[in-house]
Amino acid sequence: MKSRPVADRVLHALKRHGPLTATELGEQLGTTGEAARQQLLKLAAEDLVGATAEPKGVGRPAQTWHLTDAGHGRFPDAHANLTADLLRTIRTTLGQPALDLLIATRETETRRTYEAELKGVGRVEDRIARLAEMRAREGYMAEWHRTEDGRGWLFVENHCPICVAASACQGFCRSELDVFRDVLGPDITVEREEHILMGARRCAYRIAPVSDGQPTHRDRKATRGSRR
Repeated sequence: MKSRPVADRVLHALKRHGPLTATELGEQLGTTGEAARQQLLKLAAEDLVGATAEPKGVGRPAQTWHLTDAGHGRFPDAHANLTADLLRTIRTTLGQPALDLLIATRETETRRTYEAELKGVGRVEDRIARLAEMRAREGYMAEWHRTEDGRGWLFVENHCPICVAASACQGFCRSELDVFRDVLGPDITVEREEHILMGARRCAYRIAPVSDGQPTHRDRKATRGSRR
């Protein structure tokens, strides 16, 4: 497999991990902090990264590097502008019900695909890992880990390839959350804690076992359905 150019590795590290010092970035890249700083300065000259001084105890403030809007723009957005225009056209010419039908159809197809991939995967943790693999292949830069308290998992998507489309119609985000809840199983809860559309650098979901007496996602869906 062809190795990724150093500049791309820097951009991907900042996209995946958020703001980093040159030393922290060097550790991510397996090089020195000074080598990382030289790469950052080159990217800063192209307006792809920027730096913020952050006080950290005694001494000079540490420089923390982050992606600029142009840097974020280096990551694919799945023909975003065309998609957003099409969604607006559907809403304007065919009405909101037609757009709702489109989202529901996409949700059904996505759920069917994920359920097929997860067939036979029993443990929740294994299902989370498999879901992260699928979402990573789709361009979401997904990863997961156990929470610090050991009571659940954090599922993170560092990039959203449909972000512009989701901005035009947030029904896509609600739909994806419903799919996660359905395919990960009835005995867990999934709650979105960070949201790119709300200004966060990533989307993050807390996944945990259902507590005794706590309604499951399917219980809530059934309750909503009975009220219609």
